[in-house]
Amino acid sequence: MNRTRPRTRQRSSLRRGLRAVGFPALLVGLLLGLLAGGPAAGAEGAGGSAAAPVAGERRSYTGTIDGAEFRVEVPERWNGTLMLFSHGYFPPGSPPPEIFLANRSETATWLLDHGYALAASKFTGDGTGYLYEPALRDQIALLNWFEANVGRPRRTVATGTSMGATIAVLLAERNPHRFDGVATVCGEYDVHATFNMALDMTFAVKTLLAPGQDIELVRASDPEGSTQALLQAVEKALTTPQGRARLALVAAFSNVTGWYSAHQPRPTDPTERIRQQAAWIHNAYIFGTGPSGRLDIERRAGGNPSFNVGVDYRRQLARSDQRDPVKKAYRAAGLDLRADLDRLAAAPRIGPDPAAVRYMYRYAVARGTIPVPTITLHTTGDAGALPDQERWYAEQVRRVGHPDRLRQLYVERGQHCSLNAAEEIVTLRALLRRIERGRWPDLGPRRLNAAASGFDSGYHKVLDFGTFEEAVMPPAFTRFTPPRLLRSSR
Repeated sequence: MNRTRPRTRQRSSLRRGLRAVGFPALLVGLLLGLLAGGPAAGAEGAGGSAAAPVAGERRSYTGTIDGAEFRVEVPERWNGTLMLFSHGYFPPGSPPPEIFLANRSETATWLLDHGYALAASKFTGDGTGYLYEPALRDQIALLNWFEANVGRPRRTVATGTSMGATIAVLLAERNPHRFDGVATVCGEYDVHATFNMALDMTFAVKTLLAPGQDIELVRASDPEGSTQALLQAVEKALTTPQGRARLALVAAFSNVTGWYSAHQPRPTDPTERIRQQAAWIHNAYIFGTGPSGRLDIERRAGGNPSFNVGVDYRRQLARSDQRDPVKKAYRAAGLDLRADLDRLAAAPRIGPDPAAVRYMYRYAVARGTIPVPTITLHTTGDAGALPDQERWYAEQVRRVGHPDRLRQLYVERGQHCSLNAAEEIVTLRALLRRIERGRWPDLGPRRLNAAASGFDSGYHKVLDFGTFEEAVMPPAFTRFTPPRLLRSSR
């Protein structure tokens, strides 16, 4: 029998963990799975041996495989399909309070109620950090365990959120005969590009907003000091029109949108839009992937994987979806945009460690081979995991894979991973229908919104990582074409 942990306890644990490291938003949207089910009763031990299932009841298993804790839930009447979930990024020092089985608790409950088995690994260690490499091993080891101790699934679907979306896609690419489908939420498929664009932004903050300060952007000897100096520069810049114009320029180098709220409409006031861009820069790209946030990936990769040697920031701005707001902000502030671009061009650049670059290509950049039907779901205003990544992934699929196997859905909403369970379930049902029937159903926004509206309000809750509050939000599927990814690795 499954032991249940109250949701209020889970949420407070999550909130304390994030605030403790000052990392309130970014890729931690991966933690969206505030699951109602706590750690399951079952097997414990290095071998991952299973407890004997109880006839006529939901079967719950926990254990450890080669140092990676896992959790499995099998419904009373299993339909033969297994959902293998990959969780997102948790910052070092803030391990996940439990092993999540889906992005939203309501999604996991619905899947179990409809006969789907769920499985997930915490990944080697305590579940924190950029775990791309160990996760690829741990999830296959868990799949092997499931087949040996529960049964061979008729179908296996890899699912994942944010960092976990990358893992889900790579699992299918590298093990095409083990999976029948992939479903991702707020995914990044070119993580190397993410870190390069983060470097572009911190480089611009240092050059334009903190000139002359001793700030190390990579391989930092004093990462906390450098992080604090960058944060203070952003906070000071918000107080003047000139500073806000430069923040708009910083955001443009990664196509960062000015929509930080999951519960409020997209801002139309230029000053408010820049303030919300600054929130992304502050929380996602300085706290998240700045000097301190890079320590984990630099340790795993054996050096710094990011570079801006040879980057033409004048050209990057020209390609940015945010270029026109930047020009307007500079004109309003009475600043010379060309002079600031010249300053960036003249500033000393940063080169990568070749071995670390190879690591990123090996473990954190999808190829686009798409061996099985794949569906992706993303909010249009997500600047923690840019929707631009979806466009890049589709381009790779068209180049080397099978475009007929890919469908990409968008929800008109701000913040990271700010999706409700109804939107997720409708997306999963579309993938399952494609797997079963060999063709995609009608995925027009009107039909999707109608289907999602059929769920009661309990399935329409959306968590905002800016406030840590939930609100009922109506389904908001929309047609959307993301901008091009500005620092793509391929």
